[in-house]
Amino acid sequence: MSASKILVPIGFSEQSIVALGQAFNLAKIKNSDIVLLSVIEDQSIMQSLFLDDKSDELKSRVKSKLEGIASEYSNKYGVDVDTMVAKGRVYEEINEVADMISADLIVMGTNGAKSKGKFIGSNAEKVVRSSKCPVITIKGKDHRDGCENIILPLDLEKQTKEKVTYALEYARYWDATIRIVSVVLRDNNEVREKLMRNIKQVEKFVLDAGVKCTSELVEGEKKRTLGDFVFDYEKKFDADLIMIMTKKEELTLSNNISVTARYIINNSEIPVMSIRPKEANFITGPTTAF
Repeated sequence: MSASKILVPIGFSEQSIVALGQAFNLAKIKNSDIVLLSVIEDQSIMQSLFLDDKSDELKSRVKSKLEGIASEYSNKYGVDVDTMVAKGRVYEEINEVADMISADLIVMGTNGAKSKGKFIGSNAEKVVRSSKCPVITIKGKDHRDGCENIILPLDLEKQTKEKVTYALEYARYWDATIRIVSVVLRDNNEVREKLMRNIKQVEKFVLDAGVKCTSELVEGEKKRTLGDFVFDYEKKFDADLIMIMTKKEELTLSNNISVTARYIINNSEIPVMSIRPKEANFITGPTTAF
């Protein structure tokens, strides 16, 4: 068994099966094992009082279906697969199992927003918000098996540089190019100079590490969101992966996802890797959590 494990929550929806295929492609390259997890949600107390409790029967059926998928994909990709069925709140069970198996990555499908103004599907958001390991959320149906371009948005916060290590790791898997991008408002010259120094410093670091890299400072206007500029940049290079930070480092050091991070996860048509910054030992100001 490999020391590296990828946890893949499976709800048997079309989107979760799309995510499953991408997880196996990645597992083969990373030399990782896959753990498939299905979660049976608890019934309410009222339901339990008036309905026959057939939870054991349901769990057995889910386990059987999960093992069938595991066998099919294991034979196809040559990857070791374990299966687990849990009962409880979906997002809690996913994160508990991830901790228990020391997963270094969670890959899961998401349907994104159902309507304007609504955020990520609640389970996907809560997993991203609480997970200690990176989470790749996959929306949409058509994705390349490999990766040619990784979009790496950076701002001036120290925490956003933590994802550079992950970008290097994943770029090396596919010999991909890291595309660093920062956004500055047209009238903010002071921030422009700082951002330019920042992205050039990171670009040099990546190039010195032997990975292909470009950087660009994009000028924007207040009427557009930061996420929209990232999407424009992603389309410019027909990119395959966006890497973002998710935790909003505010005075409360809460687990809330920033508005920009949520917008990108919710609306991106390509996979998004969300990385939670390491816990700080000091209080920082707010960040866009790029």
